[in-house]
Amino acid sequence: MSKELCPCGSKKQYSYCCGMYLSSKKTPETAEKLMRSRYTAFSRGNVHYLLATLHPDQRKFGDRQELTENINNTQWLGLKVIDTQKGKKHDVTGYVEFEAVYQLDEPGQLHERSKFIKTDGQWFYVEGDILPGTVPKRNEPCWCGSGKKYKDCHDD
Repeated sequence: MSKELCPCGSKKQYSYCCGMYLSSKKTPETAEKLMRSRYTAFSRGNVHYLLATLHPDQRKFGDRQELTENINNTQWLGLKVIDTQKGKKHDVTGYVEFEAVYQLDEPGQLHERSKFIKTDGQWFYVEGDILPGTVPKRNEPCWCGSGKKYKDCHDD
């Protein structure tokens, strides 16, 4: 069995983390676990999982094509969970705020507050509010993951 770390940033082995969800062996018990597994699905190109965990009321014609294009053009570089409200095992709604760093032509940052709903015991992604990206202090590591200080990387 591979000891590969999970892309979601949990520092756990993939097979004991999001791998369980993406392989349909388990369903995420919390909104945060669903959000992390969806990030992993984006990073690994698992369109089927992304569609299956999108709330049925939010699905529309063309989603598969749009997700496939997004995945084929984006490299996901890292995830940081900032805040979680509700979304525990016994809740029916939850919110997870996160930042995800990605590479298109150049590095970018997605800062979102996502809403999740539990229906019939399963968590689903409903929608997300895009928030302004965060800016590190000048001497902190850059958000893009370059390993450089922010002042030497993306501080304009």
